[in-house]
Amino acid sequence: MRIGIEAQRIFRAKKHGMDIVALELIKALQSMQLPHDFFVFVQDGPDRNCLEESANFKIVVLPSSPYPVWEQWHLPRAANKLQLALLHCTSNTAPLFLNIPLVLTLHDIIYLEGINYRQGTNYQKFGNIYRRLIVPKIVKKAKAILTVSNFERQTILSYFSMSAQLVRTAYNGVAGHFKQALDPLVLASTKETYQLPDRYIFYLGNTDPKKNVLGVLQALILLNKKGKLPCKLLMLDIDKDFLFALISQLGDPYVLDHICFVGYVPNKDLPAIYAQADLFLYPSLRESFGIPLLEAMACGVPIVTSNTSSMPEIVGDAAVLCDPYSAESIAAAIEKLMADVALQNELRLKGKERVQQFSWLKNAEQTLKVYEDVFSLNTSANL
Repeated sequence: MRIGIEAQRIFRAKKHGMDIVALELIKALQSMQLPHDFFVFVQDGPDRNCLEESANFKIVVLPSSPYPVWEQWHLPRAANKLQLALLHCTSNTAPLFLNIPLVLTLHDIIYLEGINYRQGTNYQKFGNIYRRLIVPKIVKKAKAILTVSNFERQTILSYFSMSAQLVRTAYNGVAGHFKQALDPLVLASTKETYQLPDRYIFYLGNTDPKKNVLGVLQALILLNKKGKLPCKLLMLDIDKDFLFALISQLGDPYVLDHICFVGYVPNKDLPAIYAQADLFLYPSLRESFGIPLLEAMACGVPIVTSNTSSMPEIVGDAAVLCDPYSAESIAAAIEKLMADVALQNELRLKGKERVQQFSWLKNAEQTLKVYEDVFSLNTSANL
């Protein structure tokens, strides 16, 4: 087969969830030494060293342009020109006009469930509008849809009322550098580089409303008033103006004294930040998967996460669950875990066992099976 994979943003310096998923999938497929030819479509960027060509993997750099132009104009023309057997679009959307079979990774359909146009950055708002326009049209054209959890699979099937055979689950994995046994020199160097406090709760949040920054701040205030906040909350790469605006709404500026701000952290440095945390806090309102949960389990950090959407499916019994819509519930879960060393150790062991169920190689094997099935069906249809 001649297989195309859309990976538009993998060369950008600051990669986010879907970029990392696409990159790890491609690297796992490369490692399998397959007989097929792969063409990886990207937009140029500063991190070209994150992926190298190999005998049957060619990187195709398409002209730099706004995402909709790149996807709707440059990508289908390049894919059609290469006479591909199929094109795999990895980030929810795809070209509307394509003459070859389409495999679509639909990470989630949160943007179809309702949008608060007053929340999030302008970039996030535009992205949600674009997906809301494109996705309903694309799912009707896709020959197969991959998603990242059984929760999201059922959500997609219910929303679109489509055949269950069309949508398959391929769990995300976790990169090998996320692990418990880290070099003490690496830990010390990371602590010094990012000025990490001696004790901290690690929280990954951003301006996306689903990340529940407001609920986390409210929980911090509750814990502080009770004298139950023994360490700082560590935040990475968050918009401070956004955060200050939320804090002003809450009327408790002193909560800032309990927050440690760190800028953007390259993925290679994240394991040492996880590993030195007292706990990992992930009380999102809605997730289709939650790769940071795997990263935390792999690094041996006890977790507090939400009892909603995909998160219980991913962590199993290896975390303390809370109601993300209740600051009291978030605060109680943090307090419970911080006070119970035996529970912390139990969750570390369970997390180490749980994370073994997820790998990028498994993800690649499941994705390859979808490619083969789509190719077989299309070949039979053309006979």
